[in-house]
Amino acid sequence: MTAVASTLADCLDAVDWIGVEASLDRQGFAKLPVILDPAECEGLAGLYSHDALFRSRVDMARFRFGVGEYKYFGEPLPAVVQTLRTRFYARLAPTANRWNERLRQKHRFPATLDAYLVQCHEAGQTRPTPLLLSYTAGGYNCLHQDIYGDLAFPLQVVIGLSRADEDYKGGEFLLVEQRPRAQSRGHAVRIEQGAGVIFATRERPMAGSHGDYRVTMRHGVSTVTQGARMTLGIIFHDAR
Repeated sequence: MTAVASTLADCLDAVDWIGVEASLDRQGFAKLPVILDPAECEGLAGLYSHDALFRSRVDMARFRFGVGEYKYFGEPLPAVVQTLRTRFYARLAPTANRWNERLRQKHRFPATLDAYLVQCHEAGQTRPTPLLLSYTAGGYNCLHQDIYGDLAFPLQVVIGLSRADEDYKGGEFLLVEQRPRAQSRGHAVRIEQGAGVIFATRERPMAGSHGDYRVTMRHGVSTVTQGARMTLGIIFHDAR
């Protein structure tokens, strides 16, 4: 195991995963403590200018997704990104399976990311999906879901690489849930540098008087009012 992997493993092992699971069940997202130090955050943000590391770049305004841009990493993923993706998946697969069971979905997720990616590739989803998202003043991301094919892991992660209130202002992470026959409910989350949020990709189960029902989830970013904001997105299913 490399020094980078060992350090990240220690940080992730120290997370209160019982509390994370409870928060995911209660509200569809869970805040993470700082797991990347400032140097790691700056190192990841610095990769943005190296186009050879990425498979594609998306101008949000062109597709009316918002204002800003993002880049999907190509293979091989940077070591930090690969470690985060692999270890987060292993921690979250049990919750994903429990959610699928509650929602009466037949698919079950394997214990390891490698095994899950085999399923993705067999379904024609072969392109990696971890990405860096970049916003400057006036930038925002419309509410959306990151679905790239028939297979979609029900949880994903975003990690802040910039310093809130120092590098940028505004730019809160937004989550909106739509319960059946009810008004939408929103959450605005401030993400500290090196910390993160685990959240539902598309839907989550909620207990009701007649059993579990589906709550649809979407996410986005509020308008950055000053400075520049960058985050790392960890999505576990690959794309077509």
